[in-house]
Order: sequence, then structure tokens, then C-alpha cells
Amino acid sequence: MCLKIIVMVAALVVVGGVVWFFVFRDKTSNNENSNNAPLDLLCNTILSSDLQSEVSGYKSTVNRIISSVLSGSFRYRVNNELATFVDRFGNRLSGSENLENSIDYMLKLLESYELDNVHGENVTVLQWNRGNESCVLVSPRVQNLAITGLGYSVGTNGTHLEADVLVVQSFTELQNRADEAKGKIVVIAEDWLGSYGKTVVYRSRAAVEVARVGGLAALIRSVTPFSIYSPHTGMMSYSGNVTKIPAAALTVEDAQMLLRMSKRGDPLRISLYMEAQTLANTTSRNTVAELQGTTHPEKVVVVSGHLDSWDVG
Repeated sequence: MCLKIIVMVAALVVVGGVVWFFVFRDKTSNNENSNNAPLDLLCNTILSSDLQSEVSGYKSTVNRIISSVLSGSFRYRVNNELATFVDRFGNRLSGSENLENSIDYMLKLLESYELDNVHGENVTVLQWNRGNESCVLVSPRVQNLAITGLGYSVGTNGTHLEADVLVVQSFTELQNRADEAKGKIVVIAEDWLGSYGKTVVYRSRAAVEVARVGGLAALIRSVTPFSIYSPHTGMMSYSGNVTKIPAAALTVEDAQMLLRMSKRGDPLRISLYMEAQTLANTTSRNTVAELQGTTHPEKVVVVSGHLDSWDVG
């Protein structure tokens, strides 16, 4: 296998979801070249014009790979392997026994596929425990609010943190209303900004931005354009000497409700409880396997992903 083919396979893996979507859509197309849509999409969105020309020469090879996955010997294999993996090991939080067991399984699976140099490499990782968590709207009426604490958030120190609420829709609005945020739980009911990459900044930075203006906790709208009353977790971070405050995600529905109530002038008050805590670092492993090329075996193309998962969902 030459290096260039490995590059194409890697590219297909990275945009696998897009490839599958466009292949199925193309079944109803009258365009005789419709099977090239996945590769055309890849070329036109993430590659330079020079590379587009080179990559287009591999269309027939890539389409054979797609055909094999959709209707050939690999049909359903990825889905079945994934189902087996998640059913057997469940959530795989960093530093957990579930994750280590899943790594053992994956190493054996990769060896069974006869990949080269299959091994684990030790790496130090953080351990974080969610514990119990709850959020209740206590004024102007009582209602439980579904939340999920953000990864690596601190907790509420064993107490129910009850405070008045400030609802904003952006960091800019938060700065403009900084004098209102002190001593309050701040809800950031941000709009979906058209993509995950643009919107996720509210998850990663909310705790820091709210703490800087004296807020006691940060609650964000889950970073998603669609919701079935399902809060989304994900990683957040703290910064330097800024006070660490609890951070969690609300459902889209509850964030929008609180925003509406706030705009009407309703006096909002929330009680938040989170047992989240970061534990001592521990040792885990990176899972490594190689497909050694023949034309340029000295060159390397890295394809990365992750076996770990969050503890909810």
C-alpha cells in the first residue's frame, strides 16, 4: 500500500459522517458522476487547489472503498463493531477501569486485523468524577432543570448553591452587564451560531468569563442546534488565578425558557448542587497501530481519534 492511498483512506475516516450522508443523497440524483460527490466535497472544503488536482486522481480508488463499505464485504462491519464495543464497555471516562478494559479489547482487535506495531503507550491523564448533580428553579415557580456538569468543573462544595439569576445571550452582553452579575448564577442562553466550532467557545470559556465578573456559577445552553430535552456535556477549562466556579449545561429548552422569563422581568432564582471533583492523576494508554506503506514507508500520516467517552449518554 502506497502512502497516497493511506492519505485518502485517512481523509475518508475523518469525514466519514459526511461521506455517508452524501452517498445516500446521491442515490436520487440524475448526475452520472454523483458517486464522486463525497470526494468532491472533501477536495473543495479542506484542500488547497494544488492538492485538489492530485486527490481527484484517486476518485476510482476511493469510490471502490465506499462501495465496499456500503454494499460489499465491509457492509455493516463498522456499525457492528461499534455496537459491540459500546455495549460491552459502556461509558469510558478518562482514568476509569472501563476505559482500560476497552483499550485491552481494542489492542486485541487491531492485532486480529493484522495491523503493524500494535501497542499501548502509557500516558498520564486527569481523573474527574461527576457525582450527583441537580438544578432547581425556585422562583418564580419550582421546576427541576435538567443539567449535566461540564467536564473538569468544580462542584458546589457539598452545599446547594442558591442565588438570583442573570440571563445573557453572549459574552459581550455579559461584559456590558457585569455590574449585575456579581453574586449571581449566570445563565448564558447563547444562540446556535451555525456550527459547533463557533458555538463551543461558550462551553469552554463560560466559567472563566462569569467568574471574572463575580458570578457564582455558569450555566450554558447545551452546544447543539437540536434537542429532545437532552443536556450535553463536554470539556471546559479554567484560567490562571481566576476563581474556579461550577459550570454545567442546561437543555436548549430550559435555557430558552429562562431567557423568555428574564425578558419578561420575572425574578429568577436557582438552586444548584454539584458533587464534581478532580482526583489524582493516573496512568492510561494511547492505543497505537500502523499500516506500513511500501512506496514511502519512511513517511507518516497520522490519523487520530479517541476511545474514551463521557460518563453520560
